[in-house]
Amino acid sequence: MNSAKPRIQRRALHGVLLLDKPIGLSSNDALQKVKWLYRAEKAGHTGTLDPLATGLLPICFGAATKFSQVSLDADKGYLATLRLGQTTVGGDREGEILAERPVNVTGEQLLHAVASFLGPIDQIPPMQSALKKDGRALYEYARAGIEVERAARRVTIHRLDIVSWQPDELLLTLDVRCTKGTYVRTLAQDLGELLGCGAHLAALRRTHSGGLGLAQAVTLTQLAEEDADARDARLQRPDTLLADWPALSLPDTEAARFLTGLRRRVALPDTPAVRVYGPQGAEGPLPRFLGPDCSAAFLGSGHILAGELIADRLLSPVEVQALLVS
Repeated sequence: MNSAKPRIQRRALHGVLLLDKPIGLSSNDALQKVKWLYRAEKAGHTGTLDPLATGLLPICFGAATKFSQVSLDADKGYLATLRLGQTTVGGDREGEILAERPVNVTGEQLLHAVASFLGPIDQIPPMQSALKKDGRALYEYARAGIEVERAARRVTIHRLDIVSWQPDELLLTLDVRCTKGTYVRTLAQDLGELLGCGAHLAALRRTHSGGLGLAQAVTLTQLAEEDADARDARLQRPDTLLADWPALSLPDTEAARFLTGLRRRVALPDTPAVRVYGPQGAEGPLPRFLGPDCSAAFLGSGHILAGELIADRLLSPVEVQALLVS
């Protein structure tokens, strides 16, 4: 008797799902659950969230994976809750308490301390990070009880606003907008030291990744309760990841040549990054920039240099067609 389980038929999907990752789940575990629900052939996430963190985790399917680096490199937004008066191993609530100090801060002192972190700052990566040293992740050293020397890294805090201060519970919640690679637990520790009382990260929720936000994100529970059609309707186009870039439309013959990787002459200014579209929805014989609500056939990304449009990442003709009929 053959007891082998029936093989799941995978689908070629192309798009972006905005997932609201739950607490306690790694980013990869969340990715695998979403991939299974969609029966997708190819999928990847665009930036790791710690198991203790919740919030926005864009999941890319098929052609969208070609542009996942854009989301990885994008600025990020977080709601971070700090517990003042306690420092912990690892700088978060799961770590053993190292020290407790009294908290005697005024609202004015909080505002001044928070404002001092705006702009470019240097951070020493925490030992609990995935940053590599001699081929091993720092958290592997930390689990073995080994502390290694780490070089400071320059990051930028674009915005740091106090959302709430609960003096009875010593909880401070901040709205953080920062460049990629910013360690919010390190920010919490450094702010606590500046205030003279110490602090650790009690909760973290990612709210933004580039131009993407939590407003359209869905939870795993919601996904699991929906049928296949409802889940598919949640997928956004791959070019959602490039929504902040200028959009360039090419006429039919130029679009076909661009898809082969050939450079095209364009009478347009140098532009470091553009999203490129084919003739659907476009008019006129010359390349032209489109408005923000583009509905033409997405071809890929490129840049303009010295009057030439140069391809960077291209969709295949099969992927272009699949997006047109979806």
